[in-house]
Amino acid sequence: MMVLGIETSCDETSAAVVEDGKTILSSTIAAQLDLLRKYGGVVPEIAARRHTELIGYVIKEALDNAGKTLDDIDAVAVTARQGLIGCLLVGVAAAKSISYARKLPLIGLHHIEGHIYASRLTNPDMPFPHVCLTVSGGHTMLLYVEDGDEYELLGTTLDDAAGEAFDKIAKFLGLDFPGGPVIDKLSREGNPEAFKFPRPMLRGKSFDFSFSGLKTSVINKFKDKVARDEKLPMADIAAGFQEAVVDVLAGKTMRAAEEKGVTTVSVTGGVSANSLLRTVFQEVCARKGMKVYFPTFSLCTDNAAMIAAAGYARLVKGEKSDLRLNVVPNAPLGD
Repeated sequence: MMVLGIETSCDETSAAVVEDGKTILSSTIAAQLDLLRKYGGVVPEIAARRHTELIGYVIKEALDNAGKTLDDIDAVAVTARQGLIGCLLVGVAAAKSISYARKLPLIGLHHIEGHIYASRLTNPDMPFPHVCLTVSGGHTMLLYVEDGDEYELLGTTLDDAAGEAFDKIAKFLGLDFPGGPVIDKLSREGNPEAFKFPRPMLRGKSFDFSFSGLKTSVINKFKDKVARDEKLPMADIAAGFQEAVVDVLAGKTMRAAEEKGVTTVSVTGGVSANSLLRTVFQEVCARKGMKVYFPTFSLCTDNAAMIAAAGYARLVKGEKSDLRLNVVPNAPLGD
């Protein structure tokens, strides 16, 4: 079964063709890095307009790269929940148009469900149940994944998502956008022990996250150095900040896995590409006799292949949407 996936929840315009929920025939992503760097982040209205300009071309390229036409497509899956409302509307409108014109099943999906399936695309034998950390620029969530489409939300961010904190600190330090890869690279030149930044909410019983206090601590340390006219050890600041974020993410995820009695952990989303995060999770899981799974790097950021895979799983269970499908920018997972 061929599923066309469409993803426009934030700034990436993406379309993909996936066969039987596991074989990626094509995955096309048009990023907006020129606009992001110009404005220092995502401007929702501008991002939605760019989606409108690109969506037709991106869908055609995905079909061409897969060697398919719309005649070969059996269903259309699209992100309809969780994201920027204007951006979501572009993708849903395109998917509904194709569904109506071609009389194809339509499946509306939650964006986070797509990220969960990104790991399954890379690791088809990943067992259930497991604990999944989804960590990106817009989300930081801990989930207990009981089955392919049964989730329990264990914890979420109370303020900044981890990736958002990376971007904000990078911007404050005068670094390039997006901040995650830049800080990751700069940190390799620094000493993470030079600054001991706080690990917010790490020791409590809650599985929720908060990174605003950590962000403030880094900014205050930077301002203190400037006020004292001292040398700014940018690499050390970046390394200390990154280690603090990773310590919190790994610590809470391991505690959640132990509480749920699982021996498998998956980490997905854009921040899952971070080199220190991958190293720490692999080391900690090895010590605890657990296995950790990551998506391949091309599936860490927002992409339509993960949406097509999640849509296929819903479709084989007989689930689909109708043409009244609407977007919900802030929707609980499973709603």
